[in-house]
Amino acid sequence: MPIKNRLAELQSDIAAWRRDIHSHPEIGFDVHRTVELVEQKLSEFGVDEIVTGIGRTGLVGIIKGRTDTKGRVIGLRADMDALPIHEETGAPHASRIPGKMHACGHDGHTAMLLGAAQYLSETRNFDGTAVLIFQPGEEGYAGGREMCEDGLMERFAIQEVYGMHNAPGLELGQFAIRPGPMMAATDEFRIILEGRGGHAARPNNTVDTAVMACHLGVALQSIVSRNADPVEQLVVSLTSIETSSTAFNVIPQRVTLRGTVRSMSAEMREMARRRIEDVTRGIATTFGGTAEFDFPEGYPVLVNSEQETGYARDVARSVTGDCKLAPMVMGGEDFAYMLQERPGAYIRLGNGDSAGLHHPEYDFNDDIIPIGCSWLAEMVETRMKVE
Repeated sequence: MPIKNRLAELQSDIAAWRRDIHSHPEIGFDVHRTVELVEQKLSEFGVDEIVTGIGRTGLVGIIKGRTDTKGRVIGLRADMDALPIHEETGAPHASRIPGKMHACGHDGHTAMLLGAAQYLSETRNFDGTAVLIFQPGEEGYAGGREMCEDGLMERFAIQEVYGMHNAPGLELGQFAIRPGPMMAATDEFRIILEGRGGHAARPNNTVDTAVMACHLGVALQSIVSRNADPVEQLVVSLTSIETSSTAFNVIPQRVTLRGTVRSMSAEMREMARRRIEDVTRGIATTFGGTAEFDFPEGYPVLVNSEQETGYARDVARSVTGDCKLAPMVMGGEDFAYMLQERPGAYIRLGNGDSAGLHHPEYDFNDDIIPIGCSWLAEMVETRMKVE
């Protein structure tokens, strides 16, 4: 099946929904206006059931097929939240809220799932149940985990789950996917070095946390270069160093360092955490100081199930004729939580030569709407084919 004619006809309507969402960005779990719009549209389409409040402000729409002979249930997920970025696109539909914008295309993801919902509600050419998952809080709030912990998979008896994300720099309308690990675990670290502050003219009377921090910043880089298996993927980035004093003549009592660890396996994830602690304690002890640690656990590795990746790839090829092998990337994605609960896959759809994700000049390309909608709808019709 190429692009579905009905979805091509609906493109201008879907683009209008997308631009309305884009103009009114909402962050984290505070997506009430977006949820209201989604609920209104699903009601107009005549979906069989709408459930709100899953994962705090998530929404689920249920569409039953023409038949249900095998009890098949397929989940399709779209994220709804925006980012705390000031938009600089100059577009007519630009954000009306200073300091907030849809810089990652979640407005497009939500609109495309709505488009697929309208098509599936009209045609119902499948045998089973389609569960449409509209998720809040992807951008650092773990909304996917919240929905799973709220019983998303069990309550709606989801058997497979699929997601999509637009990809700037990938040819417009080009699909890309890979089996296995595709996106990294995204952990954080915070280290507090404690010494003995004092006058910068008398460093011999101090325990200098600034010197400790400098040595530590260099030493942390050895974790990837000297502790990680060279064929594994690992990033350790020190991103912030904050002293308790900013005066030129004061040696600070304490220094706080922050950073991120990106990994593609549980082994590398644990090794990096352990080595950060070992290296830090060693340096702090060497200079006569102490160290405290905080390692907030971030999103897990996003792992596509091999068989389901094949299904997603085949459908992508049926829509556009091609599907490339996606690269591994060290960015994170909380759809990983859903893939820990059920087999499924996450696919990329090229946004063309646009600004990058999380950039103030980024905008979702409405030309890919019928392509993305067709893939979503065809996943349901293919995985729950009427025989």
